[in-house]
Amino acid sequence: MGGGRNRSSRTQRRHFKQGRENVWKRNKSDSEQQEDNQDNKNNNPDENSNNPTNPPWEPLTTQNPSFDEYYKEQGVVAAEEWDAFMECLRTALPAAFRINSSSPFYNDIRSQLENDFMKSLLAEGTDGSEMEAIRPLPWYPDNLAWHSNFSRKQLRKNQTLERFHSFLKLENEIGNITRQEAVSMVPPLFLDVCPHHFVLDMCAAPGSKTFQLLEMIHQLTSPGSLPNGLVVANDVDIQRCNLLIHQTKRMSTANLIVTTHEAQHFPSCHHNRSCQNASECGIVTKPDISQLLFDRVLCDVPCSGDGTLRKAPDIWRKWNPGMGNGLHGLQILIAMRGLSLLKVGGRMVYSTCSMNPIENEAVVAEILRRCKGSVELVDVSSELQQLVRRPGLKKWKVRDKGLWLNSYRDVPENRKAAVVPSMFPTGRTFEDISDNDCAISTEELCTKISNGNSEDGIELEDDSVANTNLSDVEESTLPLEHCMRIAPHDQNTGAFFIAVLHKISALPAVQKKSLRSTGKLSSSKNVQAQNATCEVKEDTDFIEITDGPVSEADAQVPETVSVSSHTDEMAEAVLDADPSIPSKENEAGDIQPSKGNKSGPEVVGGKRKLQVQGKWIGVDPVIFYRDDSIVSKIKEFYGIKESFPFNGHLVTRNSDTSHVKRIYYVSNSVKEVLELNLLAGQQLKIASVGVKMFERQTSKEGTASACSFRISSEGLPLLLPHVTKQILYASTVDFKHLLQYKSIKFADFTDAEFRSQASNLSLGCCILVLIKDNQKAPDTYQVDASSTAIGCWRGRNSISVMVTAIDCQELLERMPMHLETDLASSEENKPSSVQAAEAVVEMKDAEIKEEN
Repeated sequence: MGGGRNRSSRTQRRHFKQGRENVWKRNKSDSEQQEDNQDNKNNNPDENSNNPTNPPWEPLTTQNPSFDEYYKEQGVVAAEEWDAFMECLRTALPAAFRINSSSPFYNDIRSQLENDFMKSLLAEGTDGSEMEAIRPLPWYPDNLAWHSNFSRKQLRKNQTLERFHSFLKLENEIGNITRQEAVSMVPPLFLDVCPHHFVLDMCAAPGSKTFQLLEMIHQLTSPGSLPNGLVVANDVDIQRCNLLIHQTKRMSTANLIVTTHEAQHFPSCHHNRSCQNASECGIVTKPDISQLLFDRVLCDVPCSGDGTLRKAPDIWRKWNPGMGNGLHGLQILIAMRGLSLLKVGGRMVYSTCSMNPIENEAVVAEILRRCKGSVELVDVSSELQQLVRRPGLKKWKVRDKGLWLNSYRDVPENRKAAVVPSMFPTGRTFEDISDNDCAISTEELCTKISNGNSEDGIELEDDSVANTNLSDVEESTLPLEHCMRIAPHDQNTGAFFIAVLHKISALPAVQKKSLRSTGKLSSSKNVQAQNATCEVKEDTDFIEITDGPVSEADAQVPETVSVSSHTDEMAEAVLDADPSIPSKENEAGDIQPSKGNKSGPEVVGGKRKLQVQGKWIGVDPVIFYRDDSIVSKIKEFYGIKESFPFNGHLVTRNSDTSHVKRIYYVSNSVKEVLELNLLAGQQLKIASVGVKMFERQTSKEGTASACSFRISSEGLPLLLPHVTKQILYASTVDFKHLLQYKSIKFADFTDAEFRSQASNLSLGCCILVLIKDNQKAPDTYQVDASSTAIGCWRGRNSISVMVTAIDCQELLERMPMHLETDLASSEENKPSSVQAAEAVVEMKDAEIKEEN
């Protein structure tokens, strides 16, 4: 063992002398490093001035010659707009937020913004800067989206802005508003979502757009009822899925399923032929749907993200043309998978936060070519007319290794694995182009690049070849002008690309050409672009590269990938199964990485299959909860009406039903999808589902209660109209006292009738409802969407709230009790137990002062 330690020590000393990089330590970004330098400079100005190893703080780099050259050549904006375009990209992005229409206080919040903050700033503004600090986005419906553009200096000098900033922080933490980039709000608005639609968000994290979609399906739904639609939010990354779950949890909806799959391999859940009847899978009745298809699909694909330069200036340093080229194939696969999961007559929105036409127009053009008339590009120029947008490009070029390429004919032979025909406007292959179509042949082009290396590996001798005019490049004949480009300097936003697609008929069985054998690929970076040659069959989980046509009947193998033999490296990249880390649900309902137990792809007969059958290793199962004794106690204890659907709508994530801590409630649409998933062999890897309705109370008093499950805050709004027992109706004063002091004894309530009601309740969870207009509660008090209610615990001698402190603060501010008379009455009628506690505290404070 001593020899091992000596060898390790020698190795470490050698690495230290060589200055080997610590690969386990995350390198700081430019912005973080500059912040640290600035802090050091502020704390030790003298030391830093004499220390040559600690350079002075410098602003972030906001320029990149490659970026300028690339987008000037592509013509994304007119030459006369270039300076304004670049100036806007170098300024900070204004903050934007959206009022959540699902919040019971959304009207109050909107009114406060319109009638309080805006008018106060208009009255105080002298130089006009405050007038632009807060304003609604003109193109977003009903003044529910707002723009705020103020600096720290303005916050310090303006009390209204300081108060507004505090207001934003509180409402965002509670969930009444969502911080979201303005252009990110646009794609869901073009989906035209209705309450009965099945909606798929393919790349959903961090969840802002998913939240919008949930609000849309819940619109026009009466209180206490659920829409017939649902939203399936998917993201492949486990950590991003946690953020997605946290974001959507504020919605408290039973119509949401969160999954974690590669978007291009998202399963469609066919019935499993080996499972002949529903009873074999533990399902009472067979679901009405036989395959999981969607009315609307949001396809906001991974991209290079250069449209977010204003909020992520680190991209300036990292940007290069290869970022977009490398994602092109993956974006096509995801978009085609979305279309295959879309119902005929449905609508899909394809979007990116990139300005690169290779990631935008080129992908849309390839989609239309593959679909052969079964999908059309929708002209939505008449919708959201106040949103300034530009038509999509019809001409662009491809930049690869320092070389500008006008068509696929110009691609050198050794780059054909990385630069594919679909990147060009016409999508024509080398064989499709005649010798007269291009002035320079591939051989001549290769000769010109053979005499030097540029920063990308190739340098041209003749600048005229590298900088050909756009008039010489291919032009697409497809109606790409129906796409939308949002430029940052048009409305002071980020950049975005959006295309709306309508599925007219079933996708055709496309004839695909096999990959030409060009020898072993020289770099793994070349592999990803080959994904663009894969074709996704209509409404199947089958992706194949093959010769000749393939019928839809041959594509009924779930989640199978087959590839023509090319190279081992090629197969590894194209056929890689879901790489996400297996996970399990934690106490908060989020998913966490699981140690080990990683399921890999199965190799059968030289073909690699994606794992879909059986349970997902490391992910808690979704179990329908059917413990009749517990369910009967819950229904009896809270007096839940028989009209409220219970059977088959309760699920848990614990396979041991005798030790269930949480019970979730799902809508009828989600219930059908879960049943279909069981029949399909659990193809969906579900990270979160439904809304938490009941939670086991583990305290001593909880075990003494007739019902050990309490109603959770998330499930209370849905269940409230259907509960007939364990309800208290409180006056404004008593309701406020409970929110302020969290626990009050029966004798200290001001209302005698309320004291009597509280003492007559059974021990356990109860619901406290605020009586409107201080009226006496009738025997059958009717609650509605405007009712204010909280969960409480009826103890042996007191009532205690079961709401977080921040929710209590929000309710106190929203309650109609800010009048002087109410405040005075509240102080006069302060509970005696609270007065006694305050008196003890004052006595102790006085004793401490005397001792000092």
